Amino acid sequence: MLDYDFDDDDTTSAGHLMLREQRQTLHYLRLIEHEMPKLVAYRKPFVVPENSPLIVRSLEYGGEDHPATSKRVVVAAVDDLPLTDEHSVHKFKLLAGPRWSLRPPTNSGVSDLKPWGNGFIKISCEDFLHPAQNLKWISDTFDRLIGEANNKKDTFKDVPQDVRHIYSATRKAKRGEHLRGRVHARPTIRDFPREWLPDQPISSSRSM
Repeated sequence: MLDYDFDDDDTTSAGHLMLREQRQTLHYLRLIEHEMPKLVAYRKPFVVPENSPLIVRSLEYGGEDHPATSKRVVVAAVDDLPLTDEHSVHKFKLLAGPRWSLRPPTNSGVSDLKPWGNGFIKISCEDFLHPAQNLKWISDTFDRLIGEANNKKDTFKDVPQDVRHIYSATRKAKRGEHLRGRVHARPTIRDFPREWLPDQPISSSRSM
């Protein structure tokens, strides 16, 4: 057939590419029409997940391969962890080191309106190839930290909390929050004195 002259009875290369895309589209449309209904046999009712203190964050690049997609970041409030007493909380914050912060970490999924309490801990891992491996390492690290913090052999109650990493981060942000002790006592609308509020709400519309 290669010896035959082109008789204008075939389409161009671009036309063949378009036909191939149409065949692929028809292939998946047939799968949706004939195979997808069979998945009803595997349908399960939705079960509300338990209230977990851990917040897991991941990165996706629209299905594209990227080294950061295997990274997992876990944030948890210290008050929500199974720590026995205040000595365990203090020891846990000492063991966490710079991974502990008083405020919710940026892009952690924790609302800024949530009470700070004893702060938050953030642990990330991207050392392994698969995301499940990184998440398992973080989970095991949390278990070891909690187990060691609840160990009453040495409570480290005489060791002060190191907050130099918090002051360093606030200085780098250059927002002035490291001045006058605003790192640990940031003023909010809740600090506004109630006695300064008017007895009756002032109308927003004023008569001209």
